[in-house]
This record gives sequence, C-alpha cells and structure tokens, in this order.
Amino acid sequence: MARVHTFRELVAWQKAMELTKRIYLATHKMPRSEQFGLTLQIRRAAVSIPSNIAEGFGRHSRPDLLKFLRVARGSLNEVATQMELICDLAMLPPNKAIDAMIAETDRVLQGLIRSLEAKG
Repeated sequence: MARVHTFRELVAWQKAMELTKRIYLATHKMPRSEQFGLTLQIRRAAVSIPSNIAEGFGRHSRPDLLKFLRVARGSLNEVATQMELICDLAMLPPNKAIDAMIAETDRVLQGLIRSLEAKG
C-alpha cells in the first residue's frame, strides 16, 4: 500500500466529504422551524465526520488517528439516527442515496480502523 501523504488521499475522508455535501443539500428542504433544531444538529454531526478524520491524520500518531476515526464513526451513527428521525417525522422523504452513502462510509471507516488496529 502506498504511503498516504495527506488526509485528502484517504478514501474514508473522501466518502465523508461527499456524504456531508449530500446532507447539506438535502437539509435545505427541511422545515424552516427546524433551522436551529435537527437541521443544525445533523449538519454539525456530518461535518464532524471528515473533520475528525483530518484531525486524527494530522496528529501523526496511529493511536490518535484511531481515536479520531472512532469519533468520526460515532458522528456517522449520529447522522444515521438523525436521518431516520427526520424521515420518520416526514420532514424529508427517505433518501436511499444518503442511506447508501452512510453505509459505504461506515464500511470504509471500519475497514480503515481494522487495518490500523492490525498493524499494532
């Protein structure tokens, strides 16, 4: 595997960025009354995913990177929960593309975590 020189090269970060953009676009259609509620909450959680991946990478330490990747995965689970609630409350229709992106980002993040754990 080639050495990664910047967090932008990490597929997990790339997937997280794409998911975050999709969340921002989807939440533009949220009810105005939720501007400071679920809209703000899900956007913050989404932004936290690639931000934590980047921060962990920037620490230049495998234990720190693992810690921040786990935090990113926690934020991803927040996004999944909030999307489910938003759809259950009929604030947005179900979005299979976002659901698939959440699942794919989780798969890539978990794979990266397992790979780093295996290296000790």
